Amino acid sequence: MATKEQVVSALSKVNDPELHKDLVTLGMVKDVHADGASVRLGIELTTPACPLKDKIRGDVEAALKAIGVDRVDITWGAQVRSGRAALNAGDFLPQVKNVLLVGSGKGGVGKSTVAANLACALQRLGAKTGLLDADIYGPSVPTMFGTHEKPKMAENGKQLEPVKAFGLELMSIGFLVDPNEAIVWRGPMLASAVQQFMKDVAWSALDYLIVDLPPGTGDVQLTLSQTLKVSGALVVTTPQTVALADVVRAKAMFDKVNIPVIGLVENMSSFVCGKCDTRHYIFDRGGGERAAAGMNVPFLGELPLVTDVREAGDAGIPIVERAPESPGGKAFLSLAGRVADRLSVLAARQTSLKIVA
Repeated sequence: MATKEQVVSALSKVNDPELHKDLVTLGMVKDVHADGASVRLGIELTTPACPLKDKIRGDVEAALKAIGVDRVDITWGAQVRSGRAALNAGDFLPQVKNVLLVGSGKGGVGKSTVAANLACALQRLGAKTGLLDADIYGPSVPTMFGTHEKPKMAENGKQLEPVKAFGLELMSIGFLVDPNEAIVWRGPMLASAVQQFMKDVAWSALDYLIVDLPPGTGDVQLTLSQTLKVSGALVVTTPQTVALADVVRAKAMFDKVNIPVIGLVENMSSFVCGKCDTRHYIFDRGGGERAAAGMNVPFLGELPLVTDVREAGDAGIPIVERAPESPGGKAFLSLAGRVADRLSVLAARQTSLKIVA
């Protein structure tokens, strides 16, 4: 007959697989009730997108079985930890727990597609999420989400309300200008626009704000690093050498402005022929994984080259929303779990927990 104290003691020996601290110390164990050989308790994960939930469940059940518990009833919850220490008293987004930049160093690698579907995946997995299109010259969020709705004025009369789609909060210059007009702005105007998208938009209390960066390493990236405490950056590449060379420069840029790179993801990794069922590596093979190893950053996986992803984006319904069970949808949902996991590790570091990444 296990007591509440024995249950808590047993769980103090169960570690979070990524944070490498026990569940009790991390404050993840809630509402323990011991009734004979049965135990009810809550486990509060560090993100609803946690990819290791089943591992934690198995470890908890094994630890309690060892002290004579026959039945374990777990209620799952999640409290996303903030990975943002305030940059200064004028932090534009104090209500946002994590700001993740999605960059590539070059165009044409599907960065915006990754950013859009990553945001949808985090939202679908239960996290309150927003998407900021910071690509002023080439905004793609309106097309990918099938809306050119003009933002409305917030109740405070001073800010704009984000546009809503699929439960996400969205903002893009594409919502504010004629889509057929070219935006011809110098650097200071770009910087001003990006700052306005942060301080003059009534973003909610978000778990994650995904920022789709423009290609390259220019004014927008510098503005964000100087005016906003960023949780981390995700670098997107394709496997071929010409793309990987730019990725190295993107990583160097993030290092210079003290933004941690949470990992690298390889987009358009391979194509499976529908007729012969053969996998083709159109843009070479394994380049992303080799680049990640060379830069000493985590490799967060491969995303397939599938027609469905392109068709969904063109139709204004990201593949994660249109067909979450498709190969493309599953790949982005899996990526979201790994991204959320890495951000949880960085958030733990912000709170000075002694962990091993």
